[in-house]
Amino acid sequence: MLSQRFNLSVSTVRNIVRKWKSTETVLVKPRSGRPGKISERQRRRMERTVKDNPQTTSKELQHHLAADGVTVHRSTIQHTLHKEKLYEVFQSGFRQNHSTETTLLRVTNDLLSALDRGSNAILVLLDLSAAFDTIDHAILLDRLENLIGISLHLIGSALTWFRSYLRDRFQCVYLNNECSYQSRVKYGVPQGSILGPLLFTLYMLPLGKIIRRHGINFHCYADDTQLYISAKPNEELCINQITDCIKDIKNWMTHNFLLLNSDKTEVLLLGPNIDKNINVNTVDIDGHLIIPGKTVRNLGVIFDPILSFDAHICSIVKIAFFHLRNIAKIRSILSLDDAEKLVHAFITSRLDYCNALLAGSPHKLLHKLQLVQNAAARVLTRARKFDHITPILSSLHWLPVRFCIDYKILLLTYKSLNGLAPHYLQELLTPYNPPRSLRSQDAGLLLVPRIRKNYAGGRAFFYKAPQLWNSLPINIRDSDTLSIFKSRLKTFLFAQAFE
Repeated sequence: MLSQRFNLSVSTVRNIVRKWKSTETVLVKPRSGRPGKISERQRRRMERTVKDNPQTTSKELQHHLAADGVTVHRSTIQHTLHKEKLYEVFQSGFRQNHSTETTLLRVTNDLLSALDRGSNAILVLLDLSAAFDTIDHAILLDRLENLIGISLHLIGSALTWFRSYLRDRFQCVYLNNECSYQSRVKYGVPQGSILGPLLFTLYMLPLGKIIRRHGINFHCYADDTQLYISAKPNEELCINQITDCIKDIKNWMTHNFLLLNSDKTEVLLLGPNIDKNINVNTVDIDGHLIIPGKTVRNLGVIFDPILSFDAHICSIVKIAFFHLRNIAKIRSILSLDDAEKLVHAFITSRLDYCNALLAGSPHKLLHKLQLVQNAAARVLTRARKFDHITPILSSLHWLPVRFCIDYKILLLTYKSLNGLAPHYLQELLTPYNPPRSLRSQDAGLLLVPRIRKNYAGGRAFFYKAPQLWNSLPINIRDSDTLSIFKSRLKTFLFAQAFE
C-alpha cells in the first residue's frame, strides 16, 4: 500500500518501517540552567533521513502509515469492542467519553452513598511499576487471538499485522556520543503510539474478573487500579477480603510480567469518626504492612476520610496563588492574550480539573476557590484590589466557581442521557415516571432519590445530577445537540450569576 502511494520499492518501505521500530534512548546527565538545543549529530542524522527519501518527508510518510494502517486497525478494534461489549466497564483509560473525572465521579458517588447509609469504607490505590514496558508480546498476541479473537475475528491478515507491529523492534542507548549494540525489544508496547494504550487495555482485560470474584468494587484508569468496599459500623470491615484480592491480583500480574509496587500502594479508611469505629492500624498486603493515611492522592485529587476535599482545595489555593504572584510580576510586559493564556494554563485549569467532585460542598470551602478566581480576574484585567469583582467576571465571561461546578454536573448529565458518557454514569440516572398520567411525564425529568445526610448522599452524583437537571427550563433539557445544550446552559447560568 505504501509502496504504491509513494512510488517506492517494497524493500525500501520495509527498511523505513524497520527504522521506525528502532528506538534510541539518550542518557542525559542532570544539569541546571536552560535546556540544550538539538545537537549537531542529531541534526545531521535528521537531514540524512530526509535526503535518503526525496519523494517524501518521514513525517509525511509516518502520517500516511498511521492513516492507512494503525488508525484503521485501532478504529476497527474499538468499534467491535464497544459493539460486542468486550471492554472492561470500569476501565476508563484511553477510551472515548471517559476521563479521570468520570472515573473519580463514580468512585466518590459509591463512597458517598456508603457514607450516606452509615457505612464505613476502605479505599486501596494500587500502583504498577513501568506497566507499559513489561507487557509480554506472546501473551498479548494470545489475548488477541484467543481471549477476544472469536468476537473480533482477528484472524488472517489482521493478526499477522499485529505480529508485525509488535515484533522486530530494537533499541539502543546513547551516552557521550557512543551508541550501544541494538537489542531486540521483547516486552512492552510503544508509548506515545496510537495503538499502545489500546493494546495495554486489552492486555489487562482479565483483571476485572479476578477482582469481581472477591465481591469488591473497583475502577481502573490505565494502569492505576483502585479497590473499595464498605460495611456497617457494627460489622467487621472485610480487610481480609481486600488482602486476598490483592494477593490474587499480584499473582496474576507476576504470571503476566507485570509488577505491583507494594511500597507505593496507599490505603484510606473512610467514614465519620473512622478512628473510633474501625481499629485498623496496618493493612497487610502480601507481606507489606501499609499504614492507612490521613489523605491519599487519587488521580491528582486529594481524598480525605469524609470526602470533604478540604485538603484538595487548600492545595489548589496554595499552588494557584503561587503562580498568580509570578504572573502578576510580569503582567505589565504581557499582552492581554498572553496573560490570558498563562492564567488559563496555571489557574483556571486547576479550578476546573475534576470540579464535579465538589458539587454540594459547603460555601466556606468554595469561597476559597472563588478568591482564587477573583484574584486571577484582577491580575488579568489589571483591576485595583478593591474594585467590585462581579462586573470584572462578567466582562471576562467567567462563571463563578459554584456555577462552573453546576455547569460540569449538568453537562455530564446531558451526556449520560444521550449516550455520550460512560455506562457507569448512565446507570446512576433514572427517568421520572409519575404514578399516573401527568404533563410532567414528557418533561424529561429525572427521579431524585431519597438521602439521609446532606454532607454525604447530598453530594453524590446520583442525587445532585437529578436535582440540578430538574431545575433547568425544559427548552435546555430538550436541546437537540451537545453544542446547543452548552450554549443555552451557559446563558442560563450566566443570567443566574450576574442578573
